[in-house]
Formats: sequence, C-alpha cells, structure tokens
Amino acid sequence: MKGPLFYSKILLFGEYGIIKDSKGLSIPYNFYNGALKVSENPSPEAVKSNESLKRFAVYLAQLQAEQPELVTFNLEVLNQDIERGMYFDSSIPQGYGVGSSGALVAAIYDKYANNTITVLENLTREKLLQLKNIFSQMESFFHGKSSGLDPLNSYLSLPILINSKDNIEPTGIPSQATNGKGAVFLLDSGIVGETAPMVNIFMENLKDQGFRTMLKNQFVKYTDACVENFLQGDVKSLFSNTKKLSKVVLNNFKPMIPEQFHQVWQKGIDTNDYYLKLCGSGGGGYILGFTQDLEKAKASLKDYKLEVVYQF
Repeated sequence: MKGPLFYSKILLFGEYGIIKDSKGLSIPYNFYNGALKVSENPSPEAVKSNESLKRFAVYLAQLQAEQPELVTFNLEVLNQDIERGMYFDSSIPQGYGVGSSGALVAAIYDKYANNTITVLENLTREKLLQLKNIFSQMESFFHGKSSGLDPLNSYLSLPILINSKDNIEPTGIPSQATNGKGAVFLLDSGIVGETAPMVNIFMENLKDQGFRTMLKNQFVKYTDACVENFLQGDVKSLFSNTKKLSKVVLNNFKPMIPEQFHQVWQKGIDTNDYYLKLCGSGGGGYILGFTQDLEKAKASLKDYKLEVVYQF
C-alpha cells in the first residue's frame, strides 16, 4: 500500500497576523512531501510514526463522537491499516514551519474521511471554510490550536489567499522567473522549533495594549501590503514593505527568533542584501528570506544553507 503524496507548505506572509485577522498567503512547496505507507520491514522512524497514528486514531474517534456533523471517518479501516503497521513516510522536516503535521492530516482525511470534499468539485467559499474547520480540529491533536491552513494547503496543493479568518480563496500567484535575480529562500536555523510554546508567548503578549497596537498599526499593515504587492507582482513595493515587516518582527518578536540569528537579521536590514521574516511560528526551523539579488544574499549568508523557494 502506498497513498498519494501530500506536499509541505510555506506561509509566505501572515504568521501570527492571521490570528488577528491580517491577510495571509500560503503556497505549496513541492520539495518536501509525505505519503501513507505500509512496509514489511519498518524502520525505527516508521514504528514511531505508527505509534503516533495509533494515538491520532483515538483522537479522531473522539472528535467524531463529539462532532458527528463536522466529520466522520471509516475508523474500522483506519484501525486495521494501523494494526498492519501503516505509517506516514515523510521527507518534511518536523518543527521547521513547513507543515509536517498538515500533510499527515491531509493524507488521513483524503483516505479515511467519509463524504470528502474534493479538489475536483466547485470549491465554494463555504466548502473551503468547512474543510479548514475540519482540518483545524484534526490538526489540534498535534499542537494545541491550529488554523487548519497547513492541511488545507497540502490537501488542495493550491496557493491560498487568506483575506480574514472567514474569508479564504484559492489564488493564482505570478509565475516564477526561473532566471530572475530576486528570490524567496529558506534559511536553515539548525534548531527544531516547537509551535505550542511560541504561540503561547504570542497569546501572552496580546494581553499587552502596546503590543496589540503595534500588531494592528504596523505588523498587520505591512503584512497586508506584502500580500497585495506579491500577488500584483509589484516587486519594488514588496521589498520596501518586507523590509519594514522584518524590522517590526526583529523589534517585537525576539523570543521567536533564535538568539544567534538576531545579528544576522539586523545585518540584512542594514545592508539591504536580504530581509528575514518568520516561517511558521519561529523558535527555530526555517527562517524565510527575501532578496533582490540572490548571489549577494548567498555571499552575505555564506555560512548558512539556503534553499530557493521562488524566483522573481
């Protein structure tokens, strides 16, 4: 048995902001993927994944019992497959902000949910919100509070524009210039990030009036502008707004940025060689970078591993 592949995702803009109704833009990232499999000779990783699936199946049975109108699963087949040693074979790094649990949730929904909403039908806003809600509840098993966007992105494999919590739509993004000088890249922090503690810090900060004002007047404002600029292909404004966003994040989201990257972050702002921002909840994993000159950014960040995600 080998199920279909589900890809990782990158939230280009909107981390933390979407909790407070900023815009967001999420794109599938095909470099990493995962699929459900059963193997004759499972590796230690496969055994660990199988154990985790056992716990997840118990959680799904509970979810179905509590909210049968939301989603139901073919639990009998799911449990049989888990007994046979099914696991999620994934190249998506965990704790890196690229949606490892999202791809797993998408794979389980695709194979075991009853009456699935599929990509092939007319995806109305209602259906998208329904899917997002189902995925949010399913993914909460992995890290407390989930928006459901990661699994949605992985399941649909389409760029998703988040206008607000209750208004999401599939969107087209400008096609890449494969020989373009500008790029969006991932920078490997070499540290595994944990989502829950970072989200907790953010939620605590929200109790502070000054922090809320900064979010609304700066963070959300620049995030929304970046999303608009990116979708319109307005590269000049995009970099100007990304720089502002990078500054706001460095000044107000320090706990989410691994300490050894504080100077690297500032250097980008000072030299304009690149601008960094959080990828996912931060605290480790990947950091997202934007540059108008990839070669310059590579030279400036020569001690780090960069992966290009998108070229302008």
